Amino acid sequence: MEKVLILDFGGQYNQLIARRVRECNVYCEVHPYTMTVEAIKAYSPIGIIFTGGPGSVYEDDSPQVDSAVFGLGVPVLGICYGCQLLAHNLGGRVTPAQNDSAREYGKTETWYDTSCSIFKGLPEKGISWMSHGDYMAKIPVGFQLTAHSAACPNVAISDDTRRFYGVQFHPEVNHTAYGTQMIRNFLYEVCGAHGDWTMEDYKNTAIRRIRERVGSGKVLLALSGGVDSSVCAALLAEAIGSQLTCVFVDHGLMRLNEGDEVEQAFSKWSINFIRVNAESRFLLKLAGEAEPECKRKIIGEEFIRVFEEEAKKIGAVDYLAQGTIYPDVIESGAGTAAVIKSHHNVGGLPEYVDFKEIIEPLNILFKDEVRQLGRALGLPEYLVSRQPFPGPGLAIRIIGDITKEKADTLRQADFIFRDEIAKAGQDRCLSQYFAVLTNTRSVGVMGDGRTYDYTLALRAVTTDDFMTADWARVPYDVLDHISRRIVNEVHDINRIVYDITSKPPATVEWE
Repeated sequence: MEKVLILDFGGQYNQLIARRVRECNVYCEVHPYTMTVEAIKAYSPIGIIFTGGPGSVYEDDSPQVDSAVFGLGVPVLGICYGCQLLAHNLGGRVTPAQNDSAREYGKTETWYDTSCSIFKGLPEKGISWMSHGDYMAKIPVGFQLTAHSAACPNVAISDDTRRFYGVQFHPEVNHTAYGTQMIRNFLYEVCGAHGDWTMEDYKNTAIRRIRERVGSGKVLLALSGGVDSSVCAALLAEAIGSQLTCVFVDHGLMRLNEGDEVEQAFSKWSINFIRVNAESRFLLKLAGEAEPECKRKIIGEEFIRVFEEEAKKIGAVDYLAQGTIYPDVIESGAGTAAVIKSHHNVGGLPEYVDFKEIIEPLNILFKDEVRQLGRALGLPEYLVSRQPFPGPGLAIRIIGDITKEKADTLRQADFIFRDEIAKAGQDRCLSQYFAVLTNTRSVGVMGDGRTYDYTLALRAVTTDDFMTADWARVPYDVLDHISRRIVNEVHDINRIVYDITSKPPATVEWE
């Protein structure tokens, strides 16, 4: 199988590179930049990609790659920091930008030399996403300048003889027009890829690895009933069958009727299914806590404690399985990346976990890839296409402290929002939509009387990968109907607002 190696230098969106490579039907893996040359040789890549990163290549403590990599005869594509790393190691010179105009951030008009293999078949001008404060003051001997912007003459460099290429921008993000085509060109025009990897291949590889790792051991899966854990359950069931037990913890922070729906859906499967009703337990632990990270960590630890107790009842459970996906990992602070928010199944885990190992077979997949895997496993479409729902549930959609009364209020309002979105046919064009109970109260008037009740925020986004997202333009008449219905039917809410913030700067969830 053809393989591409991605060497990670600590950038925030490095796994997006892997996603773009896999979209081109080429298998790839992400490894730290410290990977030895011997290990790289053993991996036998058809191409190597250096990712972006927060460092500056000229600093003494900056991440560096073994220079022997450049003598392997393997094509290399450097992105942002990776581009500067190429220049720095091969005789060029990288310096801090001498003035503000040489620094580039955001969408930038860029001109491409389409005779370069990377830009083959592209228009000569397009928008690229820049994020660099350093400058290639001198390019190495043997390299040509192949792209420029108004502020920067050396946006891209190439050495066709050695098959080394570098771009200062980020082709992996959606903001770069033709970015995926550039990566495809590197794979097919430079590396000679044929595209022999599919989600069916990933499924088979994952099943084989699970069997090798688990052996005859028993696995306990934390099943939420959402897309990720459902696909994880199907994958594990395919791999180890009766060795798997799925535990669904109903923490009392689910959407309306969701606990019963999950139990009904999985009761039809040939798996060991256990439902634990733990509403009072979780609400007691969360009582009085308003800080988002603390709420996530409390829920993460309590989940683990419930699973440990259930494992002891089952007896001799070796592994805890979770439906963690890569956006969870990245936002919880992977490697040198910053912690954006600790997901209960990643950064929210307690220091001590009473299991031999944790198994996360989806943790290098993005949401759309998880859905593809679910289809490859034969899951029904209503499960595969289900609305994303975070493990902490409504706890991170209630701003401030959590009570059962607040949870019940939000449940009703959220149901109305989702119900009306579906009736209007908007669910087919939205990636995620939900309601948030804010901690803000305001004055209103109902029935000629003064009210002082909560403000409810509605959130809807469109996205390909959940790493970036745009706020959804839901028609005003739909929003108007939703607003009137919620205020009329749900107690303690007298004001509705609509969130028109994209990601970044916001995240999809409020907490």
